[in-house]
Amino acid sequence: MTVDVEDYFQVSAFAPYIPREAWPSIACRVESNIDRILALLDNENPKATFFTLGWIAERYPAMVRRIVSNGHELASHGWAHHRVSDQAPNEFRDDVTRSKALLEGIGGQAVLGYRAPSFSIGRHNQWALGVLEESGYRYSSSIYPVQHDHYGMPDAPRFAYYPHGNGGLLELPITTMRLFSRNIPAGGGGYFRLWPYPVSRWFLQRLNRLEQRSAIFYFHPWEIDHQQPRQKAISIKTRFRHYYNLHRMEERIKALTRDFKWDRIDRIFLD
Repeated sequence: MTVDVEDYFQVSAFAPYIPREAWPSIACRVESNIDRILALLDNENPKATFFTLGWIAERYPAMVRRIVSNGHELASHGWAHHRVSDQAPNEFRDDVTRSKALLEGIGGQAVLGYRAPSFSIGRHNQWALGVLEESGYRYSSSIYPVQHDHYGMPDAPRFAYYPHGNGGLLELPITTMRLFSRNIPAGGGGYFRLWPYPVSRWFLQRLNRLEQRSAIFYFHPWEIDHQQPRQKAISIKTRFRHYYNLHRMEERIKALTRDFKWDRIDRIFLD
């Protein structure tokens, strides 16, 4: 179980509508949403990995410490949600080392994992995986092996693999289901809100039973917040993707915690 810790105004789809320089003046909702998630996970007792933006952690260090004190893994989501595909290697190195150092300083534990904003590591910037390894990360969960207009590497392996051979950095792709000769998204996000819950449950059950694999599932704090401010000047497609079924998301996450056993990435894949 993984959570990408960012606020609603930081998603890549809103970048053309909400300038980055406006972020400090916008009231954040992430802290209250994280507290709801911590309470939800505490009731059912699964543990999760929280991929956290440095920008958020710098402003809410007490929230980060609550994540750690509740027994969850702290991991990096970069500093300010810059897509890796928009960064030069030196910029990316500065981004991931800065965020790692801050999170470790606040959380008091080693940060071993990284997830690229918008799954923005793909076929054309595999150099980023080498930078992560050089920067002290042990794993990445940044590649989504699907076809998508904003991200995706459909020919990537579906399950955990070492991009540079045995050993080194481990890549943990988001879960997909192989149907009709293509990879179907089955690991959370907007697709989890799109499919009826029994479909998502069937995907994950099939993965566990037939393929004998653990799922990598993700969601965002803003996805349980259907009362977040609505953006008006956005495209119809962006509106649908961002807001569809937000009011059902929290109950679906609760159902997931009842129907499956979950734990932190480091315990499942590194231990």
